[in-house]
Amino acid sequence: MAASATADKPKKPFNFLKWAKSRKGQQTLIIIGFSIIPLVLLFTFTYYPFAEMAKFSFYDRNYTKVRGFVGLKNYVDVFNRPDIFKSLFLSLYYMGGAVVQLALALYLATVFCFGVKGGNFFKGCMFFPYLINGIAIGFIFKFFYTRGFVLDTVLQWIGFDQESLPFWLRDTRINNVSLVATSVWKYFGQNMVLFVGAMMSVDATLYEAADLDGANKWQQFKYIMLPSIKTIVMLNLIMAITGSLSAFEPPFVIMSGGGNGTATYFVKMHEVAHTSQKLGLASAMAIVLLIIIFVVTILQKLFFKYVFRNAEDEDKGAAAKREKKLAKSR
Repeated sequence: MAASATADKPKKPFNFLKWAKSRKGQQTLIIIGFSIIPLVLLFTFTYYPFAEMAKFSFYDRNYTKVRGFVGLKNYVDVFNRPDIFKSLFLSLYYMGGAVVQLALALYLATVFCFGVKGGNFFKGCMFFPYLINGIAIGFIFKFFYTRGFVLDTVLQWIGFDQESLPFWLRDTRINNVSLVATSVWKYFGQNMVLFVGAMMSVDATLYEAADLDGANKWQQFKYIMLPSIKTIVMLNLIMAITGSLSAFEPPFVIMSGGGNGTATYFVKMHEVAHTSQKLGLASAMAIVLLIIIFVVTILQKLFFKYVFRNAEDEDKGAAAKREKKLAKSR
C-alpha cells in the first residue's frame, strides 16, 4: 500500500526561478553564460565579418553596389597588378628589419639579465618608444629624416658633409630602409622586455652550476638561457614577421600615403578599398595576406622545431629520469 501511494504521488512541477536561485542552478547558468556570450561576440565581430569579406572577394563591387560575380579574377589581379605585387615585395624589407629587431632585443635582454648598472633606467628608456602612438612617431621621423634636419645635423657633427648624404626619404634606394629603421626603433623595446621577463624565470642555480663547471657567458646563453626561452623567441618572431607583413603607419604617415615607392601591402589595400572603391579586390588582398601569414607561421614553427630539436630531446630525457627516480622512491 505504501509503495503504491508513493508511486501515485504527483511530481512537483519544475520551478525555474527556484532552480536558478539554487547553488547548482547558479553554477550552471554561469557556465552557460561564460560559454555562450564569448562565442556570440566572437561570431558576431570576427567570424561573420570574415565570411562576408571572403564572399566579397569573389565579386566586382564597391561599398554600395555589386557589379557582378567574377570568381577568382580578383585573386589573379593581386599577383598580376605590378603595383600590388611590388607592395607585397616590400614586406621583405620589414621582415629583414624584424630579424634585426629581434637580434638587437635578444642581445640587450641578455646583457641586462647578466647585470648592468642602471639597467632598469635603460630598459625604461628603450621600452618608452613602444608607448608612443604610431601616428606621432610618424610625424617625429618625418622631420627627423627631412633634409638638413635632425639626422643630417648629427651626421655633420660627426664629420659628414651634407652634400654627400643621401635624401633619406626621397632616394628610392634607401627610403624603405629608413622606414624600416623607424619600426625597429619602435618595437625592439617591447621584444626586449618580453625576453628579459622570460630570462628572469630561468632557475638561477643552473647558472651557478655552469659557473662551477667553467662555462663562460656565451655557453650559458647558448645551452641554458636560449633553450629555456625558446617559446618566447618563437612568439616574438611570429609577432614580428606578421607585423612586418602588416606594416602601415610608417609609409602612410611619413611618406604621406606611401609615395615614392614606399606603399606597403596594407597601404595599397587601403588605397584600393577606399580610394579606388574596389572592395572585392581589397577583400581578395586581405585573404591572400591571411594565407601568407598562415604559411609563414607554419614554416617558423617547423624551423624552430628543427633548431631546438636537441633541447627537446634533452628535456624528454630529463623528464624520463625524474620519473624513474620517483618510481624508485615509491
